[in-house]
Amino acid sequence: MNQEQPISSLLDHALLHPTLTDDELRAGCELARELQAATVCVKPYAVQLAVEVLQGSETSVGTVIGFPHGSNATEIKAIEAELACRNGATEVDMVVNVGKVLQGDWDFVLNDIAAVTGVARNHEAIVKVIFETDFVTDDDAKRKLCQICEEVGVDFVKTSTGFGFTKQDGSYNYTGATAEDIKLMRATCGDSVGVKASGGIRSFEDAAKFRELGATRLGTSASKAIVEGAGTDDSSY
Repeated sequence: MNQEQPISSLLDHALLHPTLTDDELRAGCELARELQAATVCVKPYAVQLAVEVLQGSETSVGTVIGFPHGSNATEIKAIEAELACRNGATEVDMVVNVGKVLQGDWDFVLNDIAAVTGVARNHEAIVKVIFETDFVTDDDAKRKLCQICEEVGVDFVKTSTGFGFTKQDGSYNYTGATAEDIKLMRATCGDSVGVKASGGIRSFEDAAKFRELGATRLGTSASKAIVEGAGTDDSSY
């Protein structure tokens, strides 16, 4: 990772909250353009809107597949990816089927990831696979997912949706990206697979930490705070 690369160029600006209106989505896309973020990551129905707003900018449009819990049938995930790419998305972040991961049904998991990756490849789109590390907490399972992703040929492995919750009491709490998970993913995956830290990244200090650990994309809704926290005098930020 080039430490001289501006931090903004690593940011996937997340616009995924369920309450976002079209006006708020437009404003978020304009902010991403202003910050020169790598992408916006929008809900599937908003891809066309984001493409329209960001036309002519350096910020690409990404979306999520099977979000947030990965529970859609594989065929639906593939159709969702196809429609997103046709509508102008150049990156897709798919969620694994969490239950299948937890039970170790690795053939299913591989085929699920491969189906979406195959569609994306037909459109020359980038694929990121979200492990949802708030639910997939076993390190061996994370390593197995890394190996499957590398075998399939995805572009990035990714930590969290940011929409995990504590099952025991139903409260909305999540951990998101951790230093330990980024280290594990980077150590397990070869150089052909990037690592995206996502979930709970709210400051420049958070972003810089994950970049130092090897993350080459950062998923966050706090892009403005991160870029402002970097300051304006140091081009490496």
